[in-house]
Amino acid sequence: MKFYNKTKLILTAVLAATLTSCDKSWLAPEPLSFYSPENTFNDPEGLEATLVACERNMRYEWYGDSPPIITESIFSDIAVEGTTDKSGPAQNMDLQITPDAQLNNGDYNKIGWYWYEGYKGIKYANVAISRIEQPKWESEAQKNDVLGRAYFHRAYRYYRLTQQFGDVPLILNEVTEPKLDFFSTKREVILKKMKEDLEFAEKWVPVIKDKGTVNRGAVSHLLTKVNLALGLFDDAIKSASNVIDGGAHSLMTSRFGVDQADASKDVVWDLHRPENKALPLNKEALMLVLDRYQIEGNTDGGTTSMRQGVPFWFNNINTPNGNRGTIDTYNIEIDQVTEYGRGIGRLRPTWYSTHSVWDDANDFRHKPGNWMTMEDLLYNNPSLKGKDPYYGKHLQFRKEDGTVLTIDSIRCWFDWPHYKLYIPDPERVQPQGGHTDWYVFRLAETYLLRAEAYFWKGDLTNAAKDVNSVRTRANCAPYEPSEINIGTILDERARELYYEEPRKTELTRIAYILAMTGKTAYNGKSYNMASFSDNNFFYDRIMEKSNFYNKGVKTRHGDEYKMSPYHVLWPIPQSSINSNSKGILNQNKGYNGYQNNVPPLTTIP
Repeated sequence: MKFYNKTKLILTAVLAATLTSCDKSWLAPEPLSFYSPENTFNDPEGLEATLVACERNMRYEWYGDSPPIITESIFSDIAVEGTTDKSGPAQNMDLQITPDAQLNNGDYNKIGWYWYEGYKGIKYANVAISRIEQPKWESEAQKNDVLGRAYFHRAYRYYRLTQQFGDVPLILNEVTEPKLDFFSTKREVILKKMKEDLEFAEKWVPVIKDKGTVNRGAVSHLLTKVNLALGLFDDAIKSASNVIDGGAHSLMTSRFGVDQADASKDVVWDLHRPENKALPLNKEALMLVLDRYQIEGNTDGGTTSMRQGVPFWFNNINTPNGNRGTIDTYNIEIDQVTEYGRGIGRLRPTWYSTHSVWDDANDFRHKPGNWMTMEDLLYNNPSLKGKDPYYGKHLQFRKEDGTVLTIDSIRCWFDWPHYKLYIPDPERVQPQGGHTDWYVFRLAETYLLRAEAYFWKGDLTNAAKDVNSVRTRANCAPYEPSEINIGTILDERARELYYEEPRKTELTRIAYILAMTGKTAYNGKSYNMASFSDNNFFYDRIMEKSNFYNKGVKTRHGDEYKMSPYHVLWPIPQSSINSNSKGILNQNKGYNGYQNNVPPLTTIP
């Protein structure tokens, strides 16, 4: 197994510096005076460094404090922002999500991160694409491998941007001088170009590559998402089948890896152990971002997955006698902070995520040991010992008279997937979630994508087979074909891909499909593109499943959880619109500035 060497990392740092605009404009890099791209990119290693930069930046979605994946999750049916002691976090979307709001800050949201990092990744990929003929290549295959991987990275960013923001600027070449005349391009035009590029990449990128870089399976997986987004369901079945039936990848259905000898564990636990994700025998991993403890350059503190997704269990919880019941001190008699992590409940799952989606009592993903409930925790405050009989006993939510024993059930009291969020954290005495590789794409999702394509075509038998491949691995009873609809597929995605999938992106993609096709959804409604921002499946699904948004729920600070149909698309940051003084970036409907829109480009110059 090969990982990035120090030379590559240094080159990546130099590259990142030279490709960053001196005036911090949103897309226009201004090369420094000593920068000579003719020298930097005159060999294959120089262009490879641009792809290392793309791979490095992919990882930031899941790492550091308040990682962007939280923003994807809270704009969906599976979770809300759980920070309840201050205003600012994205809870009342009607008030807080505007084009000129704070859109790139851990205390607010990371919408702006997706915008700026999306175009940063496109910028790096375009350098390799534009300069692909500059080096002397050993073979056509070597050149097309690099070109194909650059196409993947560009398509990966554009797939996300078009589901997050809709129509956005399409940039297909390296920008070498300041440019202020960008225009929005129609979403479908962008996706068709990305499909063309990915089909080229699918032919040239090798099946097996170093862990942490793009392989053919990852290309075909992304192509499947693009095909679905375009409504090309036969093509989606073909590209997904290229991965599923290609021989290089398979679902992990047997025990493996570091805890294989522990009979109390199962294959679901094994899949998410840090030591197992990049193992050669883990055939389920299609695309990983790499992150290891004490590797030079790891400065973001790891995943912090337990800090984000575990409840604030050590505070605001009393015993029935009124004493503080839990604390986050380590090396005490009942040391729960080391075992479960010091959570702050920022990612607060909905009742749908923690309860109603679980339809099989035998599901490995929801069994004790893998899944944690608050009642599994104990009153561990040492000051209770000998004074309060509840010391060492399991937590309880209410007293017999109905009195709630926590002042904040939003932030401090909910269930969570321990098997996925538990990442050992040797850097902190109060663990928050340490360094680990993370799945970008996993074969389980490929099965669910193909199931979706079969569903759209009306082939419920094959759709059920693919959903059941994931379900039965988790020890669940299979579905009958008659039970399959887009809701049951979304349910399986929620069970399997929590804290992995970009849930908002996928919900918006599905909302687009229903609007483009006019198909009737399981809720009995049909949709159309003309009223997409006013009436869409994205909003209806969240209203159906979330027990927070538009239900009158308020935080301790008094902020109400609210959302509107137009949040199916995020606002284009106003700063980018303002700096684009010679062009027009269209704003999405529902946000100020929409009135200034012009028809988006429908062709590629």
